[in-house]
Amino acid sequence: MEWKDTGLLLSVRPHGEGSAIIEALTKDHGRHLGVVRGGSSRKMAPILQVGSVLSLEWRARLQDHMGSFRAEPVKSHTHLMQDPLALSALVSLCALLKIALPEREAHPQMYARSLALIGALQTDPLDWMADYVRWEMVLLEELGFGLDLGRCAVTGSREDLIYVSPKSGRSVSRQGAGDWADRLLPLSPLLLGQGRATLRDLQDGLRVTGHFLQRELAEHLHAGHLPEARHRMVARMEKALHGKLPPNSTP
Repeated sequence: MEWKDTGLLLSVRPHGEGSAIIEALTKDHGRHLGVVRGGSSRKMAPILQVGSVLSLEWRARLQDHMGSFRAEPVKSHTHLMQDPLALSALVSLCALLKIALPEREAHPQMYARSLALIGALQTDPLDWMADYVRWEMVLLEELGFGLDLGRCAVTGSREDLIYVSPKSGRSVSRQGAGDWADRLLPLSPLLLGQGRATLRDLQDGLRVTGHFLQRELAEHLHAGHLPEARHRMVARMEKALHGKLPPNSTP
C-alpha cells in the first residue's frame, strides 16, 4: 500500500533509536501518522518542524498499518521563530487540527484554509488575527457544527444581532435576548465578516469559537480543556495588541 501527497506537519515525537513518528494533515488523505526512519537525525530534525509543509510518500504492508513516511521539505516556516505571536498561532492551529479532525479522512477545505492562514502570519497581526477567528469558525463547520448567525433565533429578525446562544450556536438580537442576555455569548462583528478588528472583537470572537470547540471536542481533550497552545496564543494576542487596537467595539 502506498501513496504520495503533500501535508502540513502537526506533530513529531521520537520513536526507537533515531526514528520519529510524525502526524500530518495531508491534502488528499486527511490526518495521517507514519514513521520516518532517521527522523531524529541532524539532517531530518530541521525538516520535521511543526507547521512545515512536506512532500510525503507513505508505504505500509496493509492499509490499516501505521506505515512509514518518506518526507521531503516543501516549505518551512522557521522565519516565524522570530515572531512569538505568529508562532503561537501556528502551534495553536496545528494542535487543534491534531485533535479535531478524524484520522484518514480528507478535509480539503480545511487543508487549504490552514495553509492560507499560515501564509498570512507574516502580515499585520491586526489582519491575520481576524482570519484566525474565522479559521476556527471553519473548523467548527468541518466538525458539523457551523454557527447560524444570519437571523435571531427568537424573533427571526436580521437586525441588531449582538449575542450567540451557547447551546444552539444561533444569533440572538438585543430584543430577543430579554432577561437571558447575561447567559448569552457576545457576538463579535468578526464572525459576521464586518469591519476591522478591535481588541474586544477578537476576544469575543475567540470566546465564542472556543466555547463551541471545547464542547464539540470534549471527549478528545486532555483534562477537559482546549490545547494549552491555544490558551498561550490568546494570552500573547492580548499582550501584543493591547494599546495597538481600540479596546472596545464601536457601538
